[in-house]
Amino acid sequence: MSGNAHAVDTASYDEGDLVAGIDIGGTKIAVLVTGADGSVLARGVVSAPAQEGGAAMADVAAELTRDLVSRVGGRLRAAGAGAAGVVDPVDGTILAASAMFTDWVGFGLAAALTDRLGVPVAVENDVNAFLLGEVAAGAGHGSDVLGVMLGTGVGGALVLDGALRHGPNGAAGEIGHTPGYSDRVCTCGQIGHLETLASGTSIALRYGELSGATGLDGAEVAELARGGDADAIAVFHDAGRAVALACASAATLVDLDVAVIGGGVSHAWDLLEPAITATLQTDAPVSGAPLRIIPAALGSDAVALGAAAAARSRALSFLEPSLSVGSRPTA
Repeated sequence: MSGNAHAVDTASYDEGDLVAGIDIGGTKIAVLVTGADGSVLARGVVSAPAQEGGAAMADVAAELTRDLVSRVGGRLRAAGAGAAGVVDPVDGTILAASAMFTDWVGFGLAAALTDRLGVPVAVENDVNAFLLGEVAAGAGHGSDVLGVMLGTGVGGALVLDGALRHGPNGAAGEIGHTPGYSDRVCTCGQIGHLETLASGTSIALRYGELSGATGLDGAEVAELARGGDADAIAVFHDAGRAVALACASAATLVDLDVAVIGGGVSHAWDLLEPAITATLQTDAPVSGAPLRIIPAALGSDAVALGAAAAARSRALSFLEPSLSVGSRPTA
């Protein structure tokens, strides 16, 4: 067994056994229960008690998981969680998180869920889990894939040679905080990171600066762009170009040919794609091989499906290859 799955008995596996995938965010906790073939058998969503502390979050996640398992029938054999924040890839402890979480930093999520569920639990950062989900069941075909989440911030993840890359400090793939894209201050305090152009937050702020119209969110700016607003179109053009440049840089460094883009901003793919396509024509990877930058396919299920895939590959590594991270469960 590897990674942060906490050990329990895994002596056998039957067709009726189940694996759960848990998506833990600041506003909601979503759970999928999957069967032996990886198919989704049940799903549920509840509000996340982010202001009540880590134990409350684990209680709610475990309660929802148990409820769904009881509805399906069968035996839960493992669970995986994709959690907001920086996650220790060894023991599943939350190392850093935004201010919207109370008593989340330092919380041993993997151990807490194992105690509550009685099965091995693997915990990943939510963007890592997103990419694992897309590789297993979505748009991210291949053994070398970059994942980029364009949401309130910009997160990233890397699968290389078929395995999720954590890096020595657990920060592999964090493309949102690569520099050189603007002269704006990033949320991390440094200057010019990709996030300053491509996050939903930055899109709204930049539109407000250009137009004088404040108080809008990224989705509202997207609707204005679709209606022909020149400032809104310009903001999405800059975001698309920055994403393409960042992906091309990553592709050149590690020689990958697919980047999967998810998160709320990716819903405006029609506005991002023209700049992405144009940029790849002028700033392609040096290998000369085409880089495909494509939208994610799994929507809100990606993180939970990736977490379930992580649970299979880590805690149930004795299973047949069809249940590994690289398999393609059907939703």
